[in-house]
Amino acid sequence: ITGETVFLPKSSRDVIYKQLLADLDEAADLVPWPNESILSSSVERVNKAFVKGLRARIALIAGGYQQYPDGIRLSTDPDLSRNAMYTIALNECLDVINSGTAHLESTFETLWRKVCLEDTSAGGEALWQLPFNSGRGRVCFTFGVRHRSVDQHTGQARGGVAGPTPTLFYDYAQADQRRDVTCVPYEWGTADANGWSQQQLTSIDQWNFGKYRYEWMDRFVTSSNDDGLNWMYMRYAEVLLMAAEASNELNGPAAAAPYLRQVRERAFAPADRPVNVDAYIAAAQLSPEAMFNAIVEEHKLEFTGEMLRKQALIRWNLLGDKLDEAKMKMNNLSSRTGEYADIPTTLYWKIDENDNESLVVYGLNPGEEGSPGANYSSQTWDVVNPDKINSIYKPGVDPDAHQFWPIWQVFIEASNGQLVNDYGY
Repeated sequence: ITGETVFLPKSSRDVIYKQLLADLDEAADLVPWPNESILSSSVERVNKAFVKGLRARIALIAGGYQQYPDGIRLSTDPDLSRNAMYTIALNECLDVINSGTAHLESTFETLWRKVCLEDTSAGGEALWQLPFNSGRGRVCFTFGVRHRSVDQHTGQARGGVAGPTPTLFYDYAQADQRRDVTCVPYEWGTADANGWSQQQLTSIDQWNFGKYRYEWMDRFVTSSNDDGLNWMYMRYAEVLLMAAEASNELNGPAAAAPYLRQVRERAFAPADRPVNVDAYIAAAQLSPEAMFNAIVEEHKLEFTGEMLRKQALIRWNLLGDKLDEAKMKMNNLSSRTGEYADIPTTLYWKIDENDNESLVVYGLNPGEEGSPGANYSSQTWDVVNPDKINSIYKPGVDPDAHQFWPIWQVFIEASNGQLVNDYGY
């Protein structure tokens, strides 16, 4: 570092992409496959499958749409052409797939229970997890099912800071096994004098994410500040969907179908696959556009709450459209119009007598009207708060014109005049 290099202007994002792609290409030769070495036996350390998956992810970002200072467009750098980037992505994904060093877990719930049980053994679905020790990290703290007090499952009354939009639950097919893992309509209430808590319904606009749960952990969290649970940064399902997307772009929908099928099949029991997998995949193969739309939808259903969606929507040039769609769907749900016309406005619930803590709920599925029995209590499940709908993005602001955060003023002022904000900030 010299006086001439202490203060530098921003580098082109394209230059950074090319450096990252080159560095990861080199790194792939330096690290072992999962379980090829004692150093790669844990997903808390990087391995070749993760490096290749990350290189594929960055290649798709670099080859996609994004906001440049002169507008939203693809890169004009020939090294980052769409064909070149999708070719890198496909080759990297195929390397991982053909290595046989990773696989989907048997069920979606098994995957997330393993994460909550802090099983960090390599060779399964997790390719890399951001590791935290027991006194750091706010994963359940922020993204877990809420616990209103210390109870039989946790010494930390946290969770529920973030959650899915109210309509997401209804985007899943009723038989999709990812639905009830991902979208949770309840929280854990205040514990009684014996420290025992029971689940209680929230409201239609207060859903919890369900992938991270204190109640699935073996370790009893006692910290008042952090929970120590690892963050799932990349998993094999993403490699499969990236392979599907790149194959569709380069070779057509028939080439993409086997990769999409693997993710889709895991989500449904065998009896539900003729309609939800076979017919679904057949329809997706009718055209590249149909396959692309199916991949976009599957990405949402598979990765909700994993902090992948916004970047994917940006590179697909769909960010503003999907945010507007979310607002429209939330308004329709609130008024019970359109696709939500047959969603009940009352839920019925009771506590499961087998464990004295779990909710049994009737009325979440379309057409479930009326009380199922005298031992059920009822709760309204009707209107989405308009403020929540409007908060999807600030009224009057075009989300596609502000895809990225600004540089903070404190950094601009300390840059000796070298840094400036773009994008109208």
